[in-house]
Amino acid sequence: MRKIVAFLMLCCSFLFAEVNLQTASKEELMGIKGIGAKKADQIIEYRKTNTIKSPEDLKNIKGFGDSIVGNVKNANTPATVPTKQDLTKKVDTIKEDKKKELSNSVDKKIEKTTGAIVPKL
Repeated sequence: MRKIVAFLMLCCSFLFAEVNLQTASKEELMGIKGIGAKKADQIIEYRKTNTIKSPEDLKNIKGFGDSIVGNVKNANTPATVPTKQDLTKKVDTIKEDKKKELSNSVDKKIEKTTGAIVPKL
């Protein structure tokens, strides 16, 4: 149970993590819509001599306009974070599904070995 909750929380933290333009790797930058390998290299080169404090600073780089800056802003806007209650419901649903799955597989094995149908309770 704790492992499932920890895993779900870890996944959520990756999903809702913001991209720090000053320290992001090339791959992280390329994860933003509209930024490919070339533009990621341009950002990395720019930040060697300049500090990027906001997505607006990208407009100083040739080829970066309002649309790309807007994409960066959208990538840095955290979505709604699920509450503990939401995560608990999700974990409970997963647990119930796993119980049913296990019960069905056990019933099938019993039916296969005995040849009798196991009554459902």
